[in-house]
Amino acid sequence: MPTATIKPPKKRKEVTVLQDYDVSADTKNRISLRGAKVKYFHVKVLSDGGYLLQPRMLVPLDAIPARTLKMLDRSVAQLKRGRASAPIDLPHFLKD
Repeated sequence: MPTATIKPPKKRKEVTVLQDYDVSADTKNRISLRGAKVKYFHVKVLSDGGYLLQPRMLVPLDAIPARTLKMLDRSVAQLKRGRASAPIDLPHFLKD
């Protein structure tokens, strides 16, 4: 007489992110999306063949404080005059 055995559930492969990038829809909202409410998206390509799209919103100009905008304007003006510091060596600060 055969005995019934319970097969263990199959282990699912872990879904990993293969690519991670930002994309913007053109004037006709073409990135294969219909009725897109936003223009910019962050795309993640998954290992199971899926795509994850997250909408990105640009910050409106009035959301940036006036003092910050004034500082940016001064910094750009100094840079255009050629008054800039020496390049910073960033790899020195990165941890291994």
